[in-house]
Amino acid sequence: MQWEGISEFVAVAETESFTQSGRQLAISTAQVSRQVSALEKRLRTKLFYRTTRKVTLTEEGRLFYQHCRSVLDGLDAAERAITRLQSRPQGKVKLTAPVAYGEKHILPLVNDFVQKYSDVEVEAYLSNRQIDLVDEGYDLAVRIGRLDDSTMMARKLSKRTNYVCAAPEYLNTFGTPHSIAELAQHKCLLGTPDHWQFSEGGRERRVRMTGRLRYNNGYSLTDAALKGLGIAQLPDYYVEHHIETGALVSILDHKRAEDEHIWVVYPHNRHLSPKIRMLVDFFLSALK
Repeated sequence: MQWEGISEFVAVAETESFTQSGRQLAISTAQVSRQVSALEKRLRTKLFYRTTRKVTLTEEGRLFYQHCRSVLDGLDAAERAITRLQSRPQGKVKLTAPVAYGEKHILPLVNDFVQKYSDVEVEAYLSNRQIDLVDEGYDLAVRIGRLDDSTMMARKLSKRTNYVCAAPEYLNTFGTPHSIAELAQHKCLLGTPDHWQFSEGGRERRVRMTGRLRYNNGYSLTDAALKGLGIAQLPDYYVEHHIETGALVSILDHKRAEDEHIWVVYPHNRHLSPKIRMLVDFFLSALK
């Protein structure tokens, strides 16, 4: 008895139409109406406001819908958990990632994935532009920092640390800055953003920087820093190795910004295909 009318109720809540719900469930409109009415009678509450033009949820209906949707999603997930044991990923995956992080981390993992699953094709486009996945037909994206699009599903892959660093020769010649303000007296090597990020007093601080060199390529900025041309702020995957070997020195560590999260995002879809689900899980297991 507890399950009777639930599927019909959820369908009407999502389509806002008894007729559309009947088509969706492959039953008559009258049957949908009877089941919903019986459910309301059993719950002793009105779930919908009905007019000749519109069907909308009552406050009680909205609350009941949230719980019912969660239960149905759980049932879907349980069925998929069984069937996915026999599923192999196949077909084409279209993904995008930031250029440097994609080169360093994502595409090598994609190569491992397609080596393991021979029925998968991948088209990858590396770009620092935030691509609209739905409009441009992408299955998933790797993004760094804050996420603005709440319509996407997101899972945290990893994090990155931004270092302010310089070569020992530069610091020996020009001195080591011990405050953010002192950077104005130094040669700063700039990337595409015109600001650097710091943390001061527990709060994020963005500081506009100027300099003689500005590149839109992290490897070139790293090379300039290694050659003693100035101070740079760069992510760990460019400079961590050089800091470990002493070729670069990390400075202003007490002002370092909070680590940025790295995410994999994909359009919201309760019936995520095996190829996408397994690729996301593959990234997660390798990068966490």
